[in-house]
Amino acid sequence: MTYTGRSTHSAAPIILLACAVLSAGCNRQKRGPVTGGTTTVQGEESVMKMEKTVAGHQLSYLLQGPVGEKPEKGWPLLLFLHGYGECGDDIDKVRKHGPPKLNKKISELAGCVIVSPQCPRDSWWRVEALKTLVDEVVEARGDIDRARLYVTGLSMGGYGIWSFISHHPGFFSAAVPICGGGNPFNLPANRPPVKSGIENEFNPEGLKKAAELPIWTFHGTRDSSVPLVETKLLVKIIQEAGGKKIRFTFYEGAGHVEAWERAYDDPETWRWLFSNGVNDAGQ
Repeated sequence: MTYTGRSTHSAAPIILLACAVLSAGCNRQKRGPVTGGTTTVQGEESVMKMEKTVAGHQLSYLLQGPVGEKPEKGWPLLLFLHGYGECGDDIDKVRKHGPPKLNKKISELAGCVIVSPQCPRDSWWRVEALKTLVDEVVEARGDIDRARLYVTGLSMGGYGIWSFISHHPGFFSAAVPICGGGNPFNLPANRPPVKSGIENEFNPEGLKKAAELPIWTFHGTRDSSVPLVETKLLVKIIQEAGGKKIRFTFYEGAGHVEAWERAYDDPETWRWLFSNGVNDAGQ
């Protein structure tokens, strides 16, 4: 049917309806990226904040969504923990290294949800705050495969991973800690008054319970910030506990930064990480 001439109906209801739809979309984005169906908003990105305060942390985080069709069991999720130099309140700092920077270049990263929190200035990663953060994201989205939760991090982020798995060895399906360590106070530079707000949450006895966790750890032999021996000690704990799923790659002649650049630039790192948990039923 074709209409001619001027309409006698006001356009106001249409405008109000459009505004209501836009408003609802904005409110939904502020609450969290809840999605459904077989696909999600492609490559969505937002800055979020934890709902709860845990261990003194209410972390802000960069949330990067996946691209493509949602897997039948849901999207994999990757937690990325930055190093000490990216602490503060400028969330763009977390894009400096690793997954938040590489998510558009590496297919495995493009096909997962990436959660990149920012640790407050003069502080250190807190295990229970990180666990609560992941739990909040998983619950809010409702489209995550709980059998495919992964974690990677560098330097201070590597420390955060080793501490986390020493308390919650079965939480993640696989872990890639790079040039980190266990007790941060083994390093003179981490002791007051050089740095403040650092706490040691690493539990050596607890790490033994992570013997069945797939771990691939990396370090450079010429790391002047975190000596190679720090990773060697952790690998030894896992191996002496009967761990058969740990891989240790050290780059001859590589320094602190080069270790994670080489590890993250290697496609095999990501193929290995995301291959874990694929056939698990989930919880």
